[in-house]
Amino acid sequence: MPRPLPFSAPFRHAVQGRRSFLRGASAFAAGLSLAPGAVTQALAAENWTATWGTAPAGPPTSASALTFNNQTLRLIAHTSIGGNRLRIRLSNEMGSTPLTIGAAWIGITSTYASLVAGSNRQLTFGGRTAITITPGAPMLSDPVDLAVPAQSDLAVSLYLPGSVTAQTVHDAACQTNYVSSSGNYASSASLPIAAGLYSWPFLTEIDMAVAGSALVALGDSQTDGALSVGNTNHRWTDYLARRLQLESPAVTVGVVNRGLSGNRLLGDAANTPLAGKDALERFDRDVLSTAGVHWLAVQLGINDIVFAASSDLPTIQDEIALGYMQLIARARTRGLRVFGSTLPPFEGFVYYSPARETARQQVNSWIRTSGAFDAVLDFDAAIRDPAQPGRLLPAYDGGDHLHPNDAGFDAIARAIPLGLFAAS
Repeated sequence: MPRPLPFSAPFRHAVQGRRSFLRGASAFAAGLSLAPGAVTQALAAENWTATWGTAPAGPPTSASALTFNNQTLRLIAHTSIGGNRLRIRLSNEMGSTPLTIGAAWIGITSTYASLVAGSNRQLTFGGRTAITITPGAPMLSDPVDLAVPAQSDLAVSLYLPGSVTAQTVHDAACQTNYVSSSGNYASSASLPIAAGLYSWPFLTEIDMAVAGSALVALGDSQTDGALSVGNTNHRWTDYLARRLQLESPAVTVGVVNRGLSGNRLLGDAANTPLAGKDALERFDRDVLSTAGVHWLAVQLGINDIVFAASSDLPTIQDEIALGYMQLIARARTRGLRVFGSTLPPFEGFVYYSPARETARQQVNSWIRTSGAFDAVLDFDAAIRDPAQPGRLLPAYDGGDHLHPNDAGFDAIARAIPLGLFAAS
C-alpha cells in the first residue's frame, strides 16, 4: 500500500486557517443578538389553529395603490375561536421590494381604534421587534400570551417607519381599519386617526395555540361577503363560526375566510390584480399553509361562467369540473376533507344569459352527483326562490341579483350540517 503523501505547507496553512475560522465563527455565533430564549420559543412544538385569515392579492394598479409614510396601521380582525396564546402571519408575498415593519403589537379592541386597557402585547419575530420581510415571502411572529375570547375583535398595529406602498393587500375587508397620523403608535391604547381603510394590508392570518382544526372557505365575492353590512361580520363564514360556538361548543373549529371578490377557479381576472391569482395558483398559500387546516369548502366557478366568452360556454362546465378535481386531489394529499358548494342563481344580474344559466346548472349537477366531494353544501337550494329557481329569493337578494344580503348569508350558514365538523 502506498504511503499517504505528507501535507504540503500551503495545505497545512489552509487547515490551520480553517480551524481559526471555526473558532472565530463559534465566538461570533455565541454573540448573536437574539433575545434569550427567542429561538426556543419560536420553534417550540405547539398545536396551532387559525382563528382568522384572509386572502392576499396584488400588487394593485398604481392608481389604486395605498402609500403610507411613517404611520401606524391598526387592522381589525374578528376571531372565530379563542385562546390564551397567539401569533400572526404577515405577508410581502405580492411585493417587489422589502417591507420594513418598525413595530408590531396586538390587543383587543374596545371601540373603533381604541384598545381594552392592558391588552396590548408587543410582537417579535425571532426575538426582533423590527423586521424586514423579503419580497415574495411571509413572516410568522413569535407566540405571545394574551387571553382572547372567541368572537372578539383583535387589533394588529403595524408601524411603517418609511414610505411604504401596500403591494400585498386584501381589498374588500367589509371592515374599517385605521391609519394614524405621523408616528409610531403601535404600543398605544388609542390611535390618532388620520384615515380609515376598508382593506387589510400585509396581515393574512392569526393563529391560536389550541388543539383544534380549521375550516378554510376558498371562494369569490360570495364568500368574501360582498354586499354584507360593513363592520358587522355578516359573511356566511362569520355566521357559521357563531353557530359552531353556540351549537357545537365541544369541537374547536377555526373558520378562515379566503374569499376574494372577483376571484376565479381557472384563470386570473384581466386587469383586476386585487381579484387575486386563480384558486389553482393560490391554493398552496391560502389553503395548505393555514394552521390546523382539516376541512376545505370550495365556492368557486360563478365568475368563470359569468365572464367566459360565449364560445367557451359549451365546455366551461367540463373545465370547471377538472379544476375542482385538481383542488380535491391536492387537498387529499394533506388529508383534508373537501366540501363542494353549489353556485347560487343569478338571473337578473347584469351579465346573466340563458347560456350562462345552463352552464351554472350543469356545474351544480356535477357537484351534486359526481361523488367527487366528501360532502355537498347546497348554497343554491338554501337561497334560491322556489317559485323562480333561477333567481335569488327576494328576501335574500343583496340588490344586484348575484350576491346575497346578510339574511342570505345567514341562510347559507344555517344550511351547513354541523355534523361535518365532528372530531375526526
